Amino acid sequence: MYEKKLYSRGNPSIHKPFVAMRVKEIIQLIEQVAPLPLQEEYDNSGLQVGDLNREVTGALLAIDVTENVMDEAISLGCNLIISHHPLAFRPFKSLTGRSYVERCIIKAVKHDIVVYAAHTNLDNAWNGVNFKLAEKLELQNVKILEPKRGALLKFVTTVPVQQADSVRNALFNAGAGHIGNYDSCSHNLTGQGTFRAKEGAHPHVGEVNRLHFEEEVRVETVIPAMKKEEVLRALLAVHPYEEPVYDLYPIENVWPRSGSGVAGVLPEPMPEQEFLYLLKDLFNLPVIRHSKMRGREIRDVALCGGAGAFLIPKAIAYGADAFITGEAKYNDYHDVEDKLLLAVVGHHESEICTKEIFYELISRKFPTFALHKSAFDSNPVKYL
Repeated sequence: MYEKKLYSRGNPSIHKPFVAMRVKEIIQLIEQVAPLPLQEEYDNSGLQVGDLNREVTGALLAIDVTENVMDEAISLGCNLIISHHPLAFRPFKSLTGRSYVERCIIKAVKHDIVVYAAHTNLDNAWNGVNFKLAEKLELQNVKILEPKRGALLKFVTTVPVQQADSVRNALFNAGAGHIGNYDSCSHNLTGQGTFRAKEGAHPHVGEVNRLHFEEEVRVETVIPAMKKEEVLRALLAVHPYEEPVYDLYPIENVWPRSGSGVAGVLPEPMPEQEFLYLLKDLFNLPVIRHSKMRGREIRDVALCGGAGAFLIPKAIAYGADAFITGEAKYNDYHDVEDKLLLAVVGHHESEICTKEIFYELISRKFPTFALHKSAFDSNPVKYL
């Protein structure tokens, strides 16, 4: 943020501070919770149109960007639209206005509106879409249903004994060493390092052209792959050596702090039909599609907003009594057999909470910022 000084016409010496923000400050806030590296390979989350360095006048929060939503932003004086679904999802070779997507992009450029999307990165984030749905259902002991694999790295460095604490703390503050409900996790081995500084070097210890032995600590910790650059910057900023040594190793451990879907436990078990009526009320549904009721109580619940039917096997393996998602194919209702109750609430309906997530994130940090939830129903699926 920066400060403009607005001077009174009556007395130029009196000024009133006006705090202005750049678009990137709003986006950085969202990406702290839903970093872009969490998105799926097929996705196109992030900046869609515009300049992140623009001063922002207000933001409109939406699930989809349509022409009606674009007009709504213009009428409200908002030059930032934050949506869940990306406007530019598929590549195109021309910009002629032949589709609503192209017309929205043209209008955004013409009116200097920045368009940003947080899609599967928000789906996969801790405290993202699925956690918000679990919160609405009052689920307890919530955890990721399918944690991400290949998202962690083993980070190793060596540091003189005297500076080990400061280096470790810098790594932890940059995002290293988080395992489940624990932080500041590392393994430390004391040993002896050797090096010889050559002409032109400026060694922290030792002398040029003389072999030096130094008592060092080998620090091993774990980092999310998306935090690699941040952790390296932290290391280089505090490590006393002119040329710090570090290693990065890919590991196969799952990362339980991000992934697809969630699972939890209802406060009290309830009959299947009562559970389905609860979903109808919660998602404001005219109808709800579901598999055959089995005459059992629902307690353990798995869910995934949007198109989450791919997680049905995971929900069954977890031991869920019910699985909630936004979309499912015909055979999915067969495939669950009598293993669980499949409840399909609609893609748009299962992600309506994204506007709440954006609103809570931004208003908590910037309570006086002009925020609006789109009043336009962008759901393309209608019911008769």
